[in-house]
Amino acid sequence: MHAEAQTVTDTSPALLGQLLLQRDLLEQQDLDKALTLQASIGGRLGAILIRIGAISEDNLLPVLAEQLQYPLLSVQDIPPTQTEYLALIEDSGIALDWWLDQEVIAWQVDEETIRFIGRDCFDNSVNEVLERVFADNQREWCLVPTHTLDGLLDALSKVSMDIASSNTSDAAHLRELAEEAPVIEFVNNLMAQAFDQQASDIHIEPSEHHFVVRFRVDGVLYDRFKQPRERFDAIASRIKLISGMDIAERRLPQDGRLETRVSGAILDIRVSAVPGIHGESVVMRLLPKDQQGFSIDDLGLEPDNYQRINKWVHEPNGIVLVTGPTGSGKSTTLYSVLEAICDGKKKIITVEDPVEYQIKDITQIQVLTDIGYTFANALRAILRQDPDVVMIGEIRDKETAEIAVQASLTGHLVLSTLHTNDALSAFTRLMDMGIEAFLVATPVRGVLAQRLVRRLCPHCAEPMQPVEEVQHMVERDFPAEVLQQPANWHQAVGCHECQGTGYKGRVGIHEMVEVTPEMQEILLRGGTMDEMQKMARQQGMRNLRTEGLLKAYRGMTSIDEILRVTAS
Repeated sequence: MHAEAQTVTDTSPALLGQLLLQRDLLEQQDLDKALTLQASIGGRLGAILIRIGAISEDNLLPVLAEQLQYPLLSVQDIPPTQTEYLALIEDSGIALDWWLDQEVIAWQVDEETIRFIGRDCFDNSVNEVLERVFADNQREWCLVPTHTLDGLLDALSKVSMDIASSNTSDAAHLRELAEEAPVIEFVNNLMAQAFDQQASDIHIEPSEHHFVVRFRVDGVLYDRFKQPRERFDAIASRIKLISGMDIAERRLPQDGRLETRVSGAILDIRVSAVPGIHGESVVMRLLPKDQQGFSIDDLGLEPDNYQRINKWVHEPNGIVLVTGPTGSGKSTTLYSVLEAICDGKKKIITVEDPVEYQIKDITQIQVLTDIGYTFANALRAILRQDPDVVMIGEIRDKETAEIAVQASLTGHLVLSTLHTNDALSAFTRLMDMGIEAFLVATPVRGVLAQRLVRRLCPHCAEPMQPVEEVQHMVERDFPAEVLQQPANWHQAVGCHECQGTGYKGRVGIHEMVEVTPEMQEILLRGGTMDEMQKMARQQGMRNLRTEGLLKAYRGMTSIDEILRVTAS
């Protein structure tokens, strides 16, 4: 039994809806819409709520279990192989095809009790058969997640029939699979679960015998569940269909996009499908449309770094660079800076690939490389628009870098990102692109390198004492005013609130280098990295590890997390 079985009597929909409203899991307008749909097309209330994107099954099932007083089973509560299911089916005298057609599975718990799970535990015809066949047993209906039921039904299907080849290239067949109700519900529920767990990405990865669904939460991938390989083509085709891809093309990489409503929120989802030896790897990036406003105050900057970046971005011209790997929060930092300087008196234009979030009162331009509209071409055009501030999503090549430098020298403030591991490497990266040293030293105001580290879960973090080596680093590298504050070291444990990870949310750590006259002199004469590092430290730069340990010292994150994210 899964989330479709949600009506017992005529009054149950309202009861279930009220329970969900009381727990702030549902909005009144969504309940009204679902009840209207139920009145016109029929079906179970829970299934309708999931299908319209009002709630995820993870949030629905515990409330439904409470309402019906049915056990809610986890994977550990269910027999791991088909042996027990097939044994009971054989004893029942009912053909396996009947069980598969009715989408019901049963197994013997003890001598007296038989447990049932299925698509709809209130189907009268099904219950009449089960009552007649198992009259001498205690019958117990249970709830399980949809993907668990589907996986068991697929496994039993292999016993009774040969599954059609999963490598079919028939576009019509794939489209037919993608339009099946269980597939639609699976994909909708998958997105809702990811949103509820605050995942940034969904990874669907096929292998020879199964496929794995993984969520990236706070920058770390976690296995969500496994499903039989036979279900993969239908699910991948559904995702490709709704994101505007060619479902018949499985030999070339494709990108798509869709906008959908899940758990009461509007999501903009970017989809990438890349062919592998066992099928396409599908990755979905979740971007909430109703993103709360960006603010420099929320970046987790230390006071001295906050003052530095505030000074840089209020300069009338120059270049400010943010560096770090993919997923390190560079775009969020730039959006926060734009919000800070958007005072209605400046013309601000961005060139992005893609435009992740829309910001009020700013002109945002989407790069379209497939028609030749590159960063460089877009920059040339927007400089004729008389901007005061230009944000470039990424400096990828010499041409873009040269235009950015010229823009800064002609009175524009330029904000952009680079893919480097630390702040000082931004200078050498620009020079490697072919930019002359004096054109790097003159316009660049400063470079910020950053990473995102996971915050400790406030419900389960435990106090701890760091090892002696960390204590030495603290005494050597921390500012004196910080050491005057009491240490608050904690370590991750894991609990229900944080899904057992020990962490919840993320905060940035930053490394800032200001281009002072002394730093300019080193750059102009082609000084070494060691010279630049020495000068940066004299001017107050803290590397990423030291910055991270400051956060750990205050109890915001753990030492283990800092060591995981930062280089020594």
